[in-house]
Amino acid sequence: MRHLLEDENIDPFQIAQQAADQIADKSGVDEHQIALTLGSGWAKAADLLGETVSEIPAADIIGFSKPAVIGHGGTLRSIKLQNGKFALVIGARTHFYENHGVRAVVHSVRTAAKTGAKVMVLTNGAGGIRPEWAGGASVLISDHINLTASSPLEGANFVDLTDLYSKRLRAIAREVDSSLDEGVYVQFRGPHYETPAEVQMAKTIGGDIVGMSTALEAIAARESGMEILGMSLITNLAAGIQSTPLSHSEVIEAGQAAEARISKLLAEIVGKI
Repeated sequence: MRHLLEDENIDPFQIAQQAADQIADKSGVDEHQIALTLGSGWAKAADLLGETVSEIPAADIIGFSKPAVIGHGGTLRSIKLQNGKFALVIGARTHFYENHGVRAVVHSVRTAAKTGAKVMVLTNGAGGIRPEWAGGASVLISDHINLTASSPLEGANFVDLTDLYSKRLRAIAREVDSSLDEGVYVQFRGPHYETPAEVQMAKTIGGDIVGMSTALEAIAARESGMEILGMSLITNLAAGIQSTPLSHSEVIEAGQAAEARISKLLAEIVGKI
């Protein structure tokens, strides 16, 4: 079925505003100060952030649809943090490979901005190029390389991506865990995993992490004026780096194994923002 946002006559920012208005109405929260998209392995962090005041099926909100990936939730949660601020936790990510168009991919981010969020936390499960990251390392994203051949920006809209992944927020993360490493995230289109040759290409051009999300969302978040923190759970070493075949079940298992540790880490970081 054709996605609402694929209609070129529709203003995606107007739809994002409608979605934000619906979230405010259904949640009773007029403004969210921070938003988080929780990828594979990160979902349990929502339970540790604070008091959940509302949980809405994402498909009930305009522009959202049910997640197509096992391991991803399907709700939008309003959580009252200990400092009194409100966080919008997005458990419904649309991936570029679902072929709904880039507008649908970044709709959650644009909606978050319309709810009032000034900080966008983007997390994912990804493949690691550095061998030392085997075993479920949590890595800060310092920059990205977008290999999707697409952008959420439309028209002559020139957005500066310098310091896209905030140095300030990365410093806060290291206050919680000084051992956190960082790297450059490379977004491929997917849904197939990268070939060993593609992984070597990513390494050659400066990449450390490979995945199928985040970069397009980060661009849209910057366009909307948000400050961005990106974090990857290295669920596996990338093709050609590890000797065994890649599988989505491996990603799910690695996420489950790391869930408690990374959820606590992320909740503590958010508490300091």
